[in-house]
Amino acid sequence: MENITIAELYDLSHTAAKEYLSKFTYPWEALKGISNFIIELGKTLSSDEYDNPSENVWVHKTAKVFPTAYLGAPCIIGAGTEVRHGAFIRGSALVGENCVVGNSVELKNVILFDNVQTPHYNYVGDSILGYKSHMGAGSITSNVKSDKTNVVIKSGDENIETGIKKIGAMLGDHVEVGCNSVLNPGTVVGSNSNIYPTSCVRGVIPSDCIYKTGGVIVHKN
Repeated sequence: MENITIAELYDLSHTAAKEYLSKFTYPWEALKGISNFIIELGKTLSSDEYDNPSENVWVHKTAKVFPTAYLGAPCIIGAGTEVRHGAFIRGSALVGENCVVGNSVELKNVILFDNVQTPHYNYVGDSILGYKSHMGAGSITSNVKSDKTNVVIKSGDENIETGIKKIGAMLGDHVEVGCNSVLNPGTVVGSNSNIYPTSCVRGVIPSDCIYKTGGVIVHKN
């Protein structure tokens, strides 16, 4: 269980959610409160640094939001971030500094640390993406089980009951997800790990590993 804690997965110095996330042991425990946290954080942001184009939406003055992007409340867009054409931020999204939210990307109930890239055709819901993590084109987080029961985190022979129906993926810092991969509900990927393209991933992938075709996991040399 220690390898899937917030302390193990993330360097909290790279997110405006540092104080909020520090209250929890496991990242999925933070999902229920993201919306309220964003609203409270937004109220503290300086009008000298952030625009407030609509209620509970804050955009840093150095961020670039393209005309056809949709920003649903509540959300915060950090400094230097690009939200490109056709992006759909449904709400409850804290997007850090120097991130890319690309064309046809949908975000919902998420925390993106600084320098995260979701550049092409990604769905990211009920998820937390660590510093400098990257989702390849077409990769998505699946956040609801087909039978609609609560998500269970599968770590080896251990099943961790979360009591939560919607959990996407928890990606540690510097995680690379290959194109057209599906991260099934409750996927946890340790920091510095890579997921091969077109993978169907479930459970806990340790840090410093490569998830290969057929679910083979190897440690990096």
